[in-house]
Amino acid sequence: MSRSTPQALLLVDGYNVVGCWHDLKKVRDSDGLEEARRLLIESLMNYSAYQGYDTRVVFDAQYRDCPSNREVITSFLSVCYTDFGQTADTYIEKACAAFRNDLRKFHSRLIVATSDRAQQLTVVGYGAECLSAEQLANEVDTVALQVRQKRKPTKKPTGRFLAHALDPAAQKRLSEMRFGKGG
Repeated sequence: MSRSTPQALLLVDGYNVVGCWHDLKKVRDSDGLEEARRLLIESLMNYSAYQGYDTRVVFDAQYRDCPSNREVITSFLSVCYTDFGQTADTYIEKACAAFRNDLRKFHSRLIVATSDRAQQLTVVGYGAECLSAEQLANEVDTVALQVRQKRKPTKKPTGRFLAHALDPAAQKRLSEMRFGKGG
């Protein structure tokens, strides 16, 4: 899919998702917030590319001492850190408000991933679709499974013996050797 026409703009409330995904909570509690952020971003890279989404993972500045910035990870995924004192909720609401006046709204969806009920109600008012953190986790897992299934080899041996996996010419040669017809 062309980068200029993503199927959707997906805004992810980063710390909300980290706090809701069981695996990320365990990593956050054992290895720290930085590692949990890294794993979330890694999980969303393939998902975003597969879905053709322009994904922006938004993190609050409260856990960082730097000004707001946006890091482009791939052509489908970027990470946005808010200004100090600005919440991810505020950033997402502003992005939703701006999207209402954007021409992309006519050919692209706007999706917000958060389990914060108040945030969900607010962004729906701006015309966005909502995904809970759990729904996003399920979609990410489903896409990962689909990708793994596509990568599996399509040709499987027809029998339980190694000889069945050989091409017909090799099978014939082995048969000849078994009956003493070859050298």
